[in-house]
Parts: sequence; C-alpha cells; structure tokens
Amino acid sequence: MQHIELLVTVLEYIEMHLCDDIKTDTIASACFCSKSALEKLFRSVYHISVHGYIVRRRMMLAAKKLSMQPQRSILDIAIEYGYSTHESFARAFEQVWNCKPSAFRNTKFTELFPRFIVPPTKGDYYMMKRYHIDLGELYDLFQERTDCFFVLCDIKDMITINDIARKAGDLAILEQMRRMTEASGKEDLVFRIGGDEFCILTDSSDPAYAEQIAASIRNKNGDTFSYEKQEIPLNLHVTTVRLKDCNRCEEVFSGLHNAIREGKA
Repeated sequence: MQHIELLVTVLEYIEMHLCDDIKTDTIASACFCSKSALEKLFRSVYHISVHGYIVRRRMMLAAKKLSMQPQRSILDIAIEYGYSTHESFARAFEQVWNCKPSAFRNTKFTELFPRFIVPPTKGDYYMMKRYHIDLGELYDLFQERTDCFFVLCDIKDMITINDIARKAGDLAILEQMRRMTEASGKEDLVFRIGGDEFCILTDSSDPAYAEQIAASIRNKNGDTFSYEKQEIPLNLHVTTVRLKDCNRCEEVFSGLHNAIREGKA
C-alpha cells in the first residue's frame, strides 16, 4: 500500500510540473524517498525510467498542441515544455514520434502516451503490473457513444520485437498506431490503453462498420516497418466489441482489456 501511495504522489507531482525543469532527484526529494528507490519502483511497475516517462508525457502534450493549435509556432510550444531551442525540442520529439514536429502538423492526433495511474485498491498486483493509464479525459465521449463499437488491437510477438531493441518496439507501436489511424473514420478516435494495446472508439453502432475497420487493419498483417537496416514484419490481433453497462471509467478500461484477451483466445 505504501508503494501505491508513493506512485500516486509521484505521478501527481510530475503532471503538475511537466513544464518545469524537473529531474528524478527533485521528484524523489519532493516525495520524501530516495532517487534509487523511486527509479526501482517506477521501472518495476511501468517498465520505463522516470525521465523516459516525463519526456513521453511532454511530447504527447506537445503533439496535441501541434495538432490542435496550428496557429502556434513550434518554438513557442517547445519553450512551453522546457526546451530553449527548436533543435533540442525536435530531437526529443523525433525520438518519441519518429517524425519531425513540422510533419506532425498534418497527423491525426492520438493518445499515445496518456498519463499513468495506479490501482485504487490494495493488493491489485495484476493491475499494477499492467501499463495502467488514465482514460478520464475520454470518459465523457464514452458516455456519448455507449452504443458505438470499439476496434481493439495489440501486437503479436511483441516480446520478440523488443528483444531486437527497445527502439524497435517503440517503432512497432508507432506503426500499429499509424495503421489504426489510417483505417479509422474522421470521427473515430484512436487511443492507447496499454503497452501495445490500442483502441479505436468508432462513431457508429453498426457492427459492419467496425468489422470493415478491423479487416482493413488485418490486411496489413505481414507488412514490415524499418529499424536500422532490418525490415521487421508486424502482425496485430484485431477484435471488435460494444461495451454495455459500463458506468465508470474503470469498468470501461477493464471491459476493453477483457475483450482483447477474449479476442486473442
């Protein structure tokens, strides 16, 4: 329980100071723990460093503003998130999104790196070990589209891809997101619910529409993406579902994960 409370405090602190010059030792001091203990706990639960999470959160929020606020300059957005030059921001952005900030202006935005959260109940070790994220910003949309279908995807043999290199795994996730975004309609929303688990919330209650999107994604199975000098095939599990009687965000989250597991089975 003590570890859960620490993670809650750390994640809240990070969100409050994303635009500040924060470092892991600063966070540890503010949350009354050692830097080494914080890093160990964070990697154990989320499989990423504290710094890596901060960079991804900053780049996710910066990407949202690039997409939704085209009138703002890239340098203005860079400065907002703590980067003093266009070049330093562009390097960090390209590491996360695999494209330059200017190229992202025309990209349909998706929640690639939503905020992490921790399970609210004691002893929920399974959920702690998952890539648990905050879908709260999307919950109002879930309620508006209670009869609409989800299209769910995760990567087959992700462990094998990560064994090549962590960067290869990151590129696989970006390729997965790209395929789903291309297959989705104008009013559909692509978002992430886990490490390599993504959803499309459609704007349709027609099962044929959801299956059409799913088929379009499946047709890309076997196509490759490039990592250094390798061409790596990417295959996705794809399933569709319509959730019923999900009155809380946690129920939506659990329902989506259950549907992915059942689809794989």
